[in-house]
Amino acid sequence: MDKLKAMGDANVTLQDSSFWSERVQLVRETVLPYQWRILNDTEPDAPPSFTIRNLRIAAKEIDGEFNGMVFQDSDLAKWLEAVGYSLATHPDKELERVADEVIDLLERAQEPNGYLDTYFIVKEPDKKWTNVRDWHELYCAGHLIEGAVAYFEATGKRKALDIVCRLVTHISTKFGPEPGKLMGYPGHEEIELALVKLYRATGDYKYLELSSYFIDERGQEPNFFRMEAEARKDPRHYNFAYSQAHVPVREQETAEGHSVRAMYLYSAMADLAKELDDDSLLQACRKLWNNVTQKKMYITGGIGSSAYEEAFTVDYDLPNDRAYTETCAAIGLVFWAHRMLQIDVNADYGDVMERALYNGVLSGMSMDGKKYFYVNPLEVWPTTANHRHDMASVKTTRQSWFGCACCPPNIARLLASIHRYLYSYDDEGIYVHLYSNSEARWETSGQRVTLAQQSQYPWDGHIQFEVQMERPAEFATRLRIPGWTREAQIRVNGHPIAVNVENGYATVQRQWNNGDQLELILPMHVERVVANKFVRANAGKVALQRGPIVYCVEEVDNGTNLSDIVLKKQLEPEFHVDKEFLQGVPYITVQAWRSSLNSDQNLYLPFDEATERVSTEIRAVPYFSWCNREPGEMCVWLRTE
Repeated sequence: MDKLKAMGDANVTLQDSSFWSERVQLVRETVLPYQWRILNDTEPDAPPSFTIRNLRIAAKEIDGEFNGMVFQDSDLAKWLEAVGYSLATHPDKELERVADEVIDLLERAQEPNGYLDTYFIVKEPDKKWTNVRDWHELYCAGHLIEGAVAYFEATGKRKALDIVCRLVTHISTKFGPEPGKLMGYPGHEEIELALVKLYRATGDYKYLELSSYFIDERGQEPNFFRMEAEARKDPRHYNFAYSQAHVPVREQETAEGHSVRAMYLYSAMADLAKELDDDSLLQACRKLWNNVTQKKMYITGGIGSSAYEEAFTVDYDLPNDRAYTETCAAIGLVFWAHRMLQIDVNADYGDVMERALYNGVLSGMSMDGKKYFYVNPLEVWPTTANHRHDMASVKTTRQSWFGCACCPPNIARLLASIHRYLYSYDDEGIYVHLYSNSEARWETSGQRVTLAQQSQYPWDGHIQFEVQMERPAEFATRLRIPGWTREAQIRVNGHPIAVNVENGYATVQRQWNNGDQLELILPMHVERVVANKFVRANAGKVALQRGPIVYCVEEVDNGTNLSDIVLKKQLEPEFHVDKEFLQGVPYITVQAWRSSLNSDQNLYLPFDEATERVSTEIRAVPYFSWCNREPGEMCVWLRTE
């Protein structure tokens, strides 16, 4: 199998004035301090989190009762991971001091045997490891491992790493095939991919073995979740597919159950396929990938259409107004896509990663970094929201925080690490997966090479690279050609060259000299995208997309009853850049028809008595930017002539 090396913190630098550098700056300057105040219950505009308070109770520094979700610890762990990524690229002594103090607090809360989970330390100490299916102990441990590894890699400080190593040592005494141990695995996957990170950080193979055990044991018969429920006399029916435990992972061909759990599982499977050269795991990942992205993914990169169990349903079941599409699920899809790129080089993974990043992930956070969506529908009708009784009824304004607050710190950790997703390299050269002002550095032919990228992507498809090196060297530069573009062009030092594309990447193989210029031109036009005919919700409709950005219409620009809009087929949409509008986010205008019927007319009319349509101009904004002004209706898919 192909194996690439992802470029990490020391290899990539985001440059100022780029789409992603602005969002990383927002995380660093606004999101991390804001979320820290929430975790400490000192943010006046947000409900209490109880997270740090629970930890202080577990450390016996204060008296009190545990509050929050059983997995409340994971919010802090993800915040710590985001801090690690931020410090790796932008050292900050005050932020590091705060992180060191909370790590000290974690150490004081940890029990002598290595156990660390505030819910069970404080609330139910006699029920540890009795309900692994539902109670998230291994999930919380996984997030803490990821946070500790990120902080260690950024600072070189081992305290957090030592804490999680002791925790995993304890977990190893509880789980495994040996007599007296639980032959089980987590209900909510997460620790599997975290253990791979811990292995890579420490070089200790036992962590990889434990991850592999959790993966291989999942779904085997007799089913662990059934035996565990019987042991605690729990008579409730449980859908094993909800936790992807219905069959062994190598036999799974369709995405089932809770979408976030699935993404973390598939990410771990990809990691292990790479580390262990496990082709059967890779083949399973490929089958699952095709099912998710070809039959169960929204145009925004959102996945998990059902509010019930936050889950996948049947193929092509992609309703717009009931779309659940949890922010964490889109984030998990990015994790999985990036891992697949490192072992199975194909631009399809990069295309999906890009789609989810610019649309399904960014929509989960407001443009000021202080408001969030848990659910990301593709249609919203506020006038009827109060009459709905299903969980998919979303609020039409973003929330400052949630009782189940998994999404906000998840966004923070992804955006803070976005530089890790841009490039990979191998012995032959460099791969460019995502486009943004940046520098990539790696070693080839015995010297350090820098590839400096300049672009206004995603608003402009003209991307420029400059090669910086001491002496000439031959290597390959491979550029992802997005699936949305047509007639991509490449120039070297101003001269056009043939665009030879394999697996979605154009390769420029040559002897490079210091100062050589490479240009990639991706023509961008506003496209009308149609859905597969089996997606019933979108029959006769189109979505507007320019480059990787999906657009939507909002009530604040277009009035109410957006479902009445019918786009004119013969007129091309127009792209606008106005620095005074919506923080400079470009928008689209398109000509359309709207009905002139009004509410005073009869509820139903014969077709030939209906009044004529009225011509109008519609404004569409990027989906990620919706609900940053006045709340109201929103719609992605529009009827067309």
